[in-house]
Amino acid sequence: MADLLLAFGSLGADLALTDLAGAKDLAIDDGLLSAVVVSLFSDRLADGGDELPAGEADRRGWWADATLPSGKDRIGSRLWLLRREKQLPEVVARARDYALEALQWLVDEGRVESLEVFASVAGPGHLHITVQMRLPRGAGGWQQTFGYRPDTNRFDLA
Repeated sequence: MADLLLAFGSLGADLALTDLAGAKDLAIDDGLLSAVVVSLFSDRLADGGDELPAGEADRRGWWADATLPSGKDRIGSRLWLLRREKQLPEVVARARDYALEALQWLVDEGRVESLEVFASVAGPGHLHITVQMRLPRGAGGWQQTFGYRPDTNRFDLA
């Protein structure tokens, strides 16, 4: 699966460039990291029954959702809804559920054979979200742990 390569830094991510014979071009990523990061850390549209964080009325959503058939394949996750939540076991379980929901398209489209997500408290205001996937046709596995701060909606590669 080819995708645009994202370069990660302390302020977030940007598209990576490659230098081909003196000409700059967008770099390509044949791995899963860019797809997983966009899926987890872009703001998915809140469902009608979701309780929004205190003081917010915006249900957010990914801009490209407008180009998709109604109700089909929303991009991003609802992790942003955890912004003002306490680190209770049920909130950690919601983080796991939101991450699974955001990544399910990889299984549905056959990009991975199986998917598991684990969420845990890494410290005050800090979650660890670990994604494990088995690749198709015996190509092995993929795993990445992300440090996530719901209060700022920031992540890092743990």
